[in-house]
Amino acid sequence: MDKRPHLYLVDGSAYIFRAYHRLPPLTNPVGTPVGAVFGYTTMLWKLAEDLHKADGPTHLAVILDKAGRSFRNDIYPEYKANRPPAPEDLVPQFPLIRDATRAFSLPCIEEAGLEADDLIASYARAAAAQGWDVTIVSSDKDLMQLVGPHDSGARIDMLDTMKNVRIFIAEVEEKFGVTPDKVGDVLALMGDAVDNVPGIRGIGPKTATKLIVEHGDLESALAAAPAMKASKLRENLIEQADMARLSRVLVALKEDAPLPLPLDAFKLGEIPPEPLAAFLAEHGFTSLLKRLDAGRGSPERTTQLHPAKTVTVSAAPTSGRTPPAPMPPIDHAAYACVQTVEALEAWIARAQSARVVAFDTETAALDAIGADLVGISLAVGPNEACYIPLGHRGGDMFAQVPQQIDKATALALLKPLLESDAVLKVGQNIKYDINVLARHGVNVAPVDDTMVISFDLDAGGGDDAIWGHGMDELAQRHLGHSCIAFKDVCGTGKKQISFAEVPLDRATAYAAEDADVTWRLHRVLKPRLSDEGATTIYERVDRPLVPVVAAMERAGILVDRERLAGLSQQFAEAIAALEAEIHALAGAPFTIGSPKQLGEILFDQMGLKGGKKGKSGQYSTDQSVLEKLSGEGVAIAGKVLEWRQLAKLRSTYTEALQAAISPVTGRVHTSYSLVGAQTGRLSSTEPNLQNIPIRTEIGRQIRDCFVAAPGNVILAADYSQIELRLAAHMADVPALKDAFAAGADIHAATAQELFGEVTRETRGRAKTINFAILYGISRWGLAPRLGVTPEEAQAMIDTYFARFPGIQRYIHDTLSTVRERGYSQTLFGRKCWFPRINAKNQAERQGSERAAINAPIQGTCADIIKRAMARMMPALEAAGLGHVRMLLQVHDELVFELPETDIEAASAVIRRVMEEAAGPAVAISVPLGVEIGHGISWGAAH
Repeated sequence: MDKRPHLYLVDGSAYIFRAYHRLPPLTNPVGTPVGAVFGYTTMLWKLAEDLHKADGPTHLAVILDKAGRSFRNDIYPEYKANRPPAPEDLVPQFPLIRDATRAFSLPCIEEAGLEADDLIASYARAAAAQGWDVTIVSSDKDLMQLVGPHDSGARIDMLDTMKNVRIFIAEVEEKFGVTPDKVGDVLALMGDAVDNVPGIRGIGPKTATKLIVEHGDLESALAAAPAMKASKLRENLIEQADMARLSRVLVALKEDAPLPLPLDAFKLGEIPPEPLAAFLAEHGFTSLLKRLDAGRGSPERTTQLHPAKTVTVSAAPTSGRTPPAPMPPIDHAAYACVQTVEALEAWIARAQSARVVAFDTETAALDAIGADLVGISLAVGPNEACYIPLGHRGGDMFAQVPQQIDKATALALLKPLLESDAVLKVGQNIKYDINVLARHGVNVAPVDDTMVISFDLDAGGGDDAIWGHGMDELAQRHLGHSCIAFKDVCGTGKKQISFAEVPLDRATAYAAEDADVTWRLHRVLKPRLSDEGATTIYERVDRPLVPVVAAMERAGILVDRERLAGLSQQFAEAIAALEAEIHALAGAPFTIGSPKQLGEILFDQMGLKGGKKGKSGQYSTDQSVLEKLSGEGVAIAGKVLEWRQLAKLRSTYTEALQAAISPVTGRVHTSYSLVGAQTGRLSSTEPNLQNIPIRTEIGRQIRDCFVAAPGNVILAADYSQIELRLAAHMADVPALKDAFAAGADIHAATAQELFGEVTRETRGRAKTINFAILYGISRWGLAPRLGVTPEEAQAMIDTYFARFPGIQRYIHDTLSTVRERGYSQTLFGRKCWFPRINAKNQAERQGSERAAINAPIQGTCADIIKRAMARMMPALEAAGLGHVRMLLQVHDELVFELPETDIEAASAVIRRVMEEAAGPAVAISVPLGVEIGHGISWGAAH
C-alpha cells in the first residue's frame, strides 16, 4: 500500500525574523545587508537535513506574508497598528529571502490581502480533506487551532523547530487548557498585544481558559456574564462583549482561501545543487558553499545528490603556503575498539611515531573533578582513530561486562605517551581531559586546544559570527561533517543512560569520531594562526594558560558551609521583612518577582508616572526604571531593588555555593571558559565566582565565607587602576602618565585638571569621569551618575578632552579603525570584532561604539593578567614556593592560598610577576601597580 502523502508547510515569515534578530548585520560582496538571508538559509538547510533524517515529507512549501494590508485591517483598522515598521536594513533582504527559497527549488507562496497563517490554514485543510497528513513548521499559537484529526483519517500537527518538539492535541491542551477547536475562543478573550487584538481588558490566559472550560465557548461565556456575581470581570464581560466578538473574528484563520498553486505542485524531488550553489556564491556565503561542495550536510533528500569523494577543508589566506591535501570523509567503520594490551601498545607506538595525537576522554558525568573515567580515544590521522574502553558495564545487573583492559594497566601504558615532550597532544576543550586524567596521576603535556585556536582566529568575524567554537559547530563549518550527537548514543530525559552503559560498537563510533574530528580540525586551523596574525595571542597568551586554568579548577577553594547557611538564613529573614514592607506600600500582596505583577502595581494600581510597555504588553520594571523611581522618592521602588539584590545573592551564592561543594574534595570548583568573552577575559561558571559584589557590605560578607585551610591564609593580588594606566599608555596622555609614574592619586590629579581644586566632591566626580570616558559614555549617561544636567555633563566631557586631548584622539582613531576593519586589537594582537559598528539602527551602532572604545583597553588587561597567570607558578617554584596555590582569577585580581609563614616571600614574587607580565612582548610606558592583602578569608584579604 502506498504511503499516505505528507505535506509540510513552513511558516517562512517566522524564520525571517528569528534569523534577523539572531545574527549580526552581515553584508554580501556588493554591500547589501544579508544577515537575515544567511540565517534564513541556514535554518531552511537544517530543516531539510533534519527532515531527511526523519520520516520526511512527500510535499513541502514555504509560506510567507505578503507586504501590505490584510482583510483584517478592513474589519478593524487598528489591527497590528502597534507593530513598528520592519528594520531599515531588513527591508532589502525580503526579496533575497524569496530568492533563497527558490534556490532550494522549493515553492514560495504568498498572496495579497492574506497573511501567511491564512494560506497555511487553507492549504492544511485542503490537503487533509484529500487524506494527506499535514505538519505545520511553526510555533505560532494561532496555528494551533488547526491541530487534530480530519474526517478523512488524516491528521494535522505542528513542528516547533526552536524547541525541536511536535505539537499534537495534548500539547495544545497543555498550553491553553482547551482543545484546538476552542483555542480561538480563548484568544478572543485574552487578546493579543503584539497584533493589537483587543480582547477583554483584564482577562489573561488563565481567566480566559477558565471561562471557556466552564461555559463551553465564547458566546456562552458572554451570555452568562449578567448572572455572574458582581465583579470587575463581570463588568468587563458585559461592557466589552462586542470587542470579544470582534477579536474572535480577527483570530479566526481563513481556511477556504483560493490556493495560488495546486497541492501537487509541492511534490518533493531531489534538490538540484546548481541554483543553490549559484545563490550561495553570489552572496558570499562561503561556509555554506563549502558544505555544499563537500556533499556533507547538504539539503538533498536522497544521498545520491551531488556525491563527494573527499571533504574540502575550509579555505583561508595561505600567504604562499601550500594548502593541505583534501581529507577523506569520516568513516566510522574504520575505527578500532582497543580491548587488549597488545592492541593498545600498537596504537601507542603509532602515536609516538606520528608526534601529534588527538585524544578525548569519555566520562560518566560532566563534572571533571568527580566524574568516573569510562574510556579514552586516540587519533593519529583521518579515520585512523580508536577507542579504549576502560569503565563500561552492562545495562543492568544481569548483563555481561564487555572485555576491556584494566584501567590502571591502560593508564600506566598511556602515561608516557600523554606526558611525553616529544608528542603534541591535541584536544577540544582539553582542560577538561587534563583534569580528568590528573586525578589518575597522568599530567598531560604539551597540548594544543582546537577550541581556543578557533576562538583566537574567528571569534565574531564575518559570517563566522553565528558559529560557536564547540566541536559540532566546528565540524560542520570546517569539515562539512555532522557529528554523532550525545543524545543519539545515550538518550535524553528519564531514559538517558550513562556512557558506561553504551554498547562498545556505538561507543567506539561516537568517541573515536571525537578524536578523529579534533585531529582534522587541528590540521585545518593551526596553520591559519601564522597566516592570519594570530600566533602571538595564541602562543604567548592563551595556549600557556590552558594547563594553568585546569590546575586552578582542580584546586578549588574552601568555603565555610555553616557560615554560608547562617548568612542564607539572615538573607531569608531580611527578604521576608522586605516583602512585608513592599506589600504594605503596595496596599496588597503580590508576587514581587513577577515583572508583570510589579508593573501593574506600580503603574496601574499606584498610578506612578513613567511606565512604558514593551512588545509583550507588560510594563518594564528593570533596574533602570526602579532606580529612576527610587531617585524620585518612591519608597516601594527602593525596597524592590533591595529585595531583588538579596534574593539574587541568596539564590546565586549562599544557597548555590552550599550545593556546589564537591563531595570528593570538600571544596568549590568553578569552571573557567577561555572562549567566553569577546575581549578575551576568562568567564567563571558553575558556580560563577566573578560577580560577587565588591564594594558592598553584603558582598564582603559572602567573600568572608571563602576561607583558607587551617594553617593557611588567603592572599589577594589586584592590579590597581590597570584600565586607566593602559589608557594613559595607549592614548599617550603625558599628564596621566606622569601622575602614575609619581605614584600620585590619579583621581585627585584629574580633579585638579578638571576643577582646579581637589575636594572629596571633585575627586569623586573625577573618578566617575575617568572610568566613564573609557566606556564611551555620552552626556546623557554621565549626567545621572553625577547628578547634573546633560548640558553640565557635556561641559565636563569637553573639559576632560581639552585637558587630555590624547584620550579624545584615541577614541576617534579607535572608532575610525573599527568602522573600516570591523575589529579592534589589543596590544598583543587579539582581535575584537564589532559587526554592528556600522548598523543603521542607532541603538545598535552606539552600543557597538561604546564597546569598541573600551575593548582594546579591557582586552589588553585580560591579556596581561593571563600572562601573569601563566608565569606565576614557575616563578613561585623557582623561589621554593611551589606549594602556594593559585585558586581564582576575578577580572584584575588573583587569589592564592598559602601558609601564613610564606606571606612575605610569596607577595614579593607575585607582585614582580604581575608588574612585569606585559614584557618583553609589549613595553608599557606606565608602571603596573599591584595591591596585595591577606587574611583568613577572601573578604579579609581586601
